[in-house]
Amino acid sequence: MTQQMRIHRLPTQLANQIAAGEVIERPSSLVKELLENSMDAGATHIEIDVEQGGAGLIRVRDNGCGIHKDDLILALSRHATSKIKTFDDLTNISSLGFRGEALPSIYSVSRLTLTSRTQSDHSGWRIQGDGRELDAQPTPAAHPVGTTVEVRDLFFNTPARRKFLRSEKTEFSHLEEVVQRIALSRFDVDVTLRHNQRAAQTLRAGLDERDKERRIADIIGTPFLENALRIDFEASGLRLWGWITLPTFSRGQSDLQYFYVNGRIIRDKLVSHAIRQAYQDVLFHGRHPVFVLYLEMPPAEVDVNVHPTKHEVRFRESRLIHDFLFRTLRDALATTRPGHATPGDHTPQFSTAGTPVSENASPDAPRGPSYVPAPTPQYARQAPLPLPPSPTPLQVREQISAYTALHPSSAAMPAAEDATRHETPPLGYAVAQLHGVYILAENANGLVLVDMHAAHERITYERMKTALDSDGIRSQPLLVPITITVNERDARLAEECNTAFTNLGFEVNRLGATTLVVRQIPELLHDANVVTLVQDVLADLHAFGGSNRIREQINTVLSTLACHGSVRANRKLTLPEMNVLLRDMERTERSGQCNHGRPTWIQLSMVELDKMFMRGR
Repeated sequence: MTQQMRIHRLPTQLANQIAAGEVIERPSSLVKELLENSMDAGATHIEIDVEQGGAGLIRVRDNGCGIHKDDLILALSRHATSKIKTFDDLTNISSLGFRGEALPSIYSVSRLTLTSRTQSDHSGWRIQGDGRELDAQPTPAAHPVGTTVEVRDLFFNTPARRKFLRSEKTEFSHLEEVVQRIALSRFDVDVTLRHNQRAAQTLRAGLDERDKERRIADIIGTPFLENALRIDFEASGLRLWGWITLPTFSRGQSDLQYFYVNGRIIRDKLVSHAIRQAYQDVLFHGRHPVFVLYLEMPPAEVDVNVHPTKHEVRFRESRLIHDFLFRTLRDALATTRPGHATPGDHTPQFSTAGTPVSENASPDAPRGPSYVPAPTPQYARQAPLPLPPSPTPLQVREQISAYTALHPSSAAMPAAEDATRHETPPLGYAVAQLHGVYILAENANGLVLVDMHAAHERITYERMKTALDSDGIRSQPLLVPITITVNERDARLAEECNTAFTNLGFEVNRLGATTLVVRQIPELLHDANVVTLVQDVLADLHAFGGSNRIREQINTVLSTLACHGSVRANRKLTLPEMNVLLRDMERTERSGQCNHGRPTWIQLSMVELDKMFMRGR
């Protein structure tokens, strides 16, 4: 028979150690709590000294408002805080910390010394202990206005917890990351981090754009800013500002993603989903975007009292927040086309939009190919090569005019109009085609290389999306219907999803157990392989679970259609055709990447070309 257990109150020290298990996981989480307290105290200068990765010593000193002498003992008691008093305060939290658990939790698993001085005090006051019941009184201590928390021998009295700590290098790496994340939340605060008495991070305060970018460069790296778009948008009482990188500057993991809500660093599923959706059409498979974003909103509209570590939040209007984030970022990324988006005022124009950057690129590394030519051997002088001269703008205009007369399409007409202008367009004018794959063009900056299939794929995709959003995809009947033999499962799927095919511009009917007939296809894809198109759409429908999911995956299907409907490699294009494609790229949203996230073009400036050939040396 099970013995009945009586209910009893836990000893204070044990209760604090249990709380510490939720709040203090490792040295980095301890530093997070102390830094948040310093920020809430109004500090503008914070120094962090760490030894042995934080297991031996963590000392955080700030110049905040300090703690009153009579409150020092209370500060080490559970559920004691200066930041909230009533339930109304709890529903309108503007501070980072408010639970009153950080200091008592830290105190319960370490040897802690707390020294502080307020502006009204003539000297500082100190209190210290080792996790046991605190019965000592504060003693005078020399200290400037502010607070110093010194934590030694973390988990000394809970050896089981201490065994879970990793190596000194690993623990400090986690700790440094926490410092950097919090430093990005407050550009107006000086932050200095030292490890084993050696400077590890010195971040100077500043509120203008250049100061903010300097701190971002110090933490994330200069390549981030060179590939970042600055955004700032307000609507419905919400403001989203910060930096997002071009899709070609992505990561194999989600380690460089910083998102703040009212200054609080968070990781939220709703936020992550909205950002992933915004990058969905432009990011290479398996890659993760890089961003530093700040969402400002009324405190009453977000609940930060969800998790002990306060990394998760709950939005009152989650759908509004999701749509606001998604649309703002989607519209910003839509400007990533030649001659429009500019990755920061301190970088060159958007000529490098299509250039992928290595994750480990040095901040001082030159843009473009990482190619260093070997010393040039001395050969006999070569005879001049009989290269044809580059076409002049006038010749290009004449070529396009001739092409327009034979092909009066909506794409060619605007291209002819643009060519009548005297300025050189962002992607310049085509001069040649390389192996039927790349277009070579000359613009004001130098040489432009375009992957013609990738570029045309994006153009076709965006046209199909626009047509679908406006009045549906226009279709054209086939003079001779096409019969396709499929398996019974696909035939049944085509019959069940007939509406989905209609929305995509197809008329597909089932004639028998394994026979389909196609009577009309999308007008934009009249040159495409119809059999392959239908089979690919059926494969997508099957993968997405049937017709009930087709609307959610419509862009994925359109992407597949656009891929098959785009110009293929080894197709020879005339110069007017190439120039039409270049002009279409300049007008098409997201044309810096194909539907799969690959770059569609790169720019090699004259400076980079001169370096390759060692000119001027």
